[in-house]
Formats: sequence, C-alpha cells, structure tokens
Amino acid sequence: MATPLSDAPLVLITGASSGIGQALAWRYYQAGYRLALVARRSTVMQAWAQAQGMDSSRYAIYGADVANQDQIIAACAQCLQQQGLPDVVVANAGVSYGIDTAEREDLDVMAQTYATNVIGMAATFHAFVRPMQARGSGKLVGIASVAGIRGLPGHGAYCASKAAVISYCESLRVELQRSGVQVVTISPGFVATPLTSHNRYGMPFLMQPEAFADKAFAVIAKARSYAVIPWQMGWVAKLLRCLPNALYDRALANRPRKHRHRERVQELPPGRD
Repeated sequence: MATPLSDAPLVLITGASSGIGQALAWRYYQAGYRLALVARRSTVMQAWAQAQGMDSSRYAIYGADVANQDQIIAACAQCLQQQGLPDVVVANAGVSYGIDTAEREDLDVMAQTYATNVIGMAATFHAFVRPMQARGSGKLVGIASVAGIRGLPGHGAYCASKAAVISYCESLRVELQRSGVQVVTISPGFVATPLTSHNRYGMPFLMQPEAFADKAFAVIAKARSYAVIPWQMGWVAKLLRCLPNALYDRALANRPRKHRHRERVQELPPGRD
C-alpha cells in the first residue's frame, strides 16, 4: 500500500536547481519523499520538475539566495508553514571561485563565498533546530568538500569556507547529540557539476551527480557523522594531510589555479546552484 502523502517524509534541499542538489532531489523523490526545493533560480527548478513528470503535490519550490539570511530564513519558515517540519535538511548550496588575496576585489569574493557556503548553511539550519529538538528527531546535513582538508593554491576562499563547514557541523553535532537531532557532514570529491566543469586541473575519481546522490542518500539514511564520497578521495585527502608541509608545498607549486571571479563573469556560466 502506498504511503499517504501526508505521512510521507519531507526533505528540504538548498541549491536544488542543478548539480548535486538536483540529483539529490531526484533521488529522494524516487524514494517516496516529499520535497522542499530551495534555490535562487526557482523557474529553472520548476521547469526541471515538470520535465521529470514529478507529481506537483509532492514538491514545493522556494526562491531564495542562501547568502541573504533574511531570504533563506523566510523560505524555511514558509516550508514549515506549508509543508511541515522536514525529516531531513540538506544544506547544499555553494559557490566556488578562485581568488588572489593581492586583489582588493577578491576580498569581496571571499566574503561572498563565506556568506553562501558557511553563514548560508547556518541560516538554513536555524529555522529547524528548535522544532527538531522539540520533536526529538531530524537530520541536518552539511555538504562540505575534500577541499576543506588542505589548502589549494588560488582556492583559499573555497578551501577555507569548506574547512569552516566541517568544523561548524562537528560543533553542531556535539551540541545536539542528546536531542535526537543528527548532524551529517558529507565531503564530496570531484563531481561533474557547473562548479567543476571548467576546472583547469585533473579531477581524479570524478563522479556523475546521480552516482554521488545514490551514495549520499545511503550515508544520510545511516546517519553517519562524516563521510567522503567517493571513498577513494577520502584516502587521498588523508595522505595529503599527512604530507609534511615542505613536500606538500613542492607537490602543489605548479598546480593550475581556479578561475577568479572576474574571469568567471567574463568567460563562464555561474559557478553556483
């Protein structure tokens, strides 16, 4: 017998208009979940959902930029009012730009990166922490990156933001450990999304978004506290972490740098969901 719609679990996903977020949305839909989909490009999400033939009674779309705290908090409040308290919240929205600290304008790019990747995640969780504590259950999922494990040249803003995500989620996990609310941190390796499509360096173990979504869905279902996907990148990251600084610096000295924000604006499609 099919689960009544009102009893179907609910997942909220930010950055759901493309890449990892979109793949996760489809994976959860296939698993019978109701969806609360959040992104700036709400028309893109609506067109995608219709193209997939999704049942309109099983999803709602909320247009919001997670870098704007008031917008994302309002979107989450609207979700609570219209669809109820989610069982799973996936804070996935993110941006990735190269920076040059010697350039004044790149300091603003770094602030934007933190506003989206770190503060935007906390703002996404904000609306649901107290209600989940009161209910005694729920999963808050932060999408980090293996780039948060060691710094990469030209990648300072992104690496630092994802290192902050890992530490923030760990802090939150310990804070909520006796409440029934579980915090899951997932660090993707390289996934074929708009954020990686124009990288100027090799991307070992590159995954398709659908394959990543399958593995992430399993990690979240098991409520694992931390996981690297794919697992091979976890070993690579551990090895890099163990390298003495002198060897690490030498190995990365000639690595091509990521496009700066100005270059992306002039040459490339937006690097965010």
